[in-house]
Amino acid sequence: MLSLVIFLPLAAALVLAVFPGIKDRAARWVWVVVAAADTALVAGMWAAYEQPPDGGLAFEEQVTWIPSVGSSYHIGADGLSLPLLALTVVVFLACSIYALREQNRPRAQAALFLFLQTSCLGVFAAQDLILFFLFFDLSIVGMYFVIAGWGHGNAARSALKFFLYTFLGSLALLLGFIGLYLYSEPRTFDMVELARLAPLNESPVAGAVILGAVLLGLAIKTPTFPFHTWLPPAHTDAPAIGSAVLAGILLKMGTYGFVRIAMPMLPAAWRDWAWVIIVVGVISVLYGALVALAQTDLKRMIAYTSVNHMGYVVLAVGAAGVAGGSDAAAREVAVTGALTQMVSHGLITAALFLLAGVLKDRAGTYDMDSYGGLARPAPRFALLFAVGAFASLGLPGFSGFIAEFQIFAGSIGTVPWVAVALPGILITAALFLLAVQRLLTGEVRGQSAQVSDLRTTELLSIGTLLCLSILIGVAPRVLLDLIEPASAAVVVLVGR
Repeated sequence: MLSLVIFLPLAAALVLAVFPGIKDRAARWVWVVVAAADTALVAGMWAAYEQPPDGGLAFEEQVTWIPSVGSSYHIGADGLSLPLLALTVVVFLACSIYALREQNRPRAQAALFLFLQTSCLGVFAAQDLILFFLFFDLSIVGMYFVIAGWGHGNAARSALKFFLYTFLGSLALLLGFIGLYLYSEPRTFDMVELARLAPLNESPVAGAVILGAVLLGLAIKTPTFPFHTWLPPAHTDAPAIGSAVLAGILLKMGTYGFVRIAMPMLPAAWRDWAWVIIVVGVISVLYGALVALAQTDLKRMIAYTSVNHMGYVVLAVGAAGVAGGSDAAAREVAVTGALTQMVSHGLITAALFLLAGVLKDRAGTYDMDSYGGLARPAPRFALLFAVGAFASLGLPGFSGFIAEFQIFAGSIGTVPWVAVALPGILITAALFLLAVQRLLTGEVRGQSAQVSDLRTTELLSIGTLLCLSILIGVAPRVLLDLIEPASAAVVVLVGR
């Protein structure tokens, strides 16, 4: 079933590419139907998921691929990957519905996003490093063409910057993967086997070098400070659905790599460098929030909040490497919070970028000073933007609160001084409240008179993402029951 989930969108993309006679309207609906079918399949996997008695993978498939280097087509799902597979199909489904009115080459756009969906799903399902790298690089290629082909402003330049930065990161990642392969005995690229072996535990210098390569590749993708400079222009110039996928899904490939690859395969090196990782996380939290506060461009503001929110994840996984054996419970809470934050950020930020796209579509600008009093001409837009803003600042009742509470409870319980990152929450609250005041309140002014309210497709796509954030905030066990056993397993592996 998992192979069907991964490759169904690719098959549909090939159909759209091979048969140019397919009309634009039909192409849009093909994307929606395939995305909905993939979502139904992943929902079925979630409902049927049971943790294997040996703590291994569910829905596992393995076929010999490149036997000379110990690489196979090996996929599977567990509590680390299944939530992100679900996030991926939900965000792509929301984007497909949002794009139903797209007039700019909709058939090509649908085919490209279906290809991109396969590459994203492949990253989260891969259990072989070469397979992981293949899908990881394909996602970069897909997003490059999304930004360059459907972006605006300096889209070509932003797409090139995005590609060069992230491709450089992927090359560093490949070097790290080759290092893991060379130190393993027997030599293999199998991720399950490498996590079991931890081949560099007795080689601290080599372990540090290989961890550095892996972390560089993942940090650029996340992105963390100071590797974030490609992110604001890429978001600003990308189309709304491109920004939603970039923030909601592609950024999670970096943080997922921390818990799937770096922590379990290089536990000794991770513990040795945990303090550095924590410091990078704290800086990203505070820097992202402060720079976002200074923005007048709505899309750039949301982009910098991604640096802030991903900083919480980095902080938490770093803290999980510092704690001693007596702090296992705190480490588990921190890792659980990091995984919850990945899902929460994906839902909320994708919704906010789609809302920003509505303003660009109606009035042609993201400049917040060009708007005011939007609550009067566009009450549904105002309602969803306010909900998204409160969700992103971590208000109780939303998934962001569940994630950030666990991150700080686990991290402070392990490393008390990380409380210096707490002002990041206050700054984030301030910047979103200011954005709400600028855009929604007061008299109708500037471009606001041109902004018509949300259409049915926009309301459905954005509202679904925010409703899922509320569901997790109100009934978190839906997600936590899946994540917590996986978090405990990661803590055991990194503590070896």
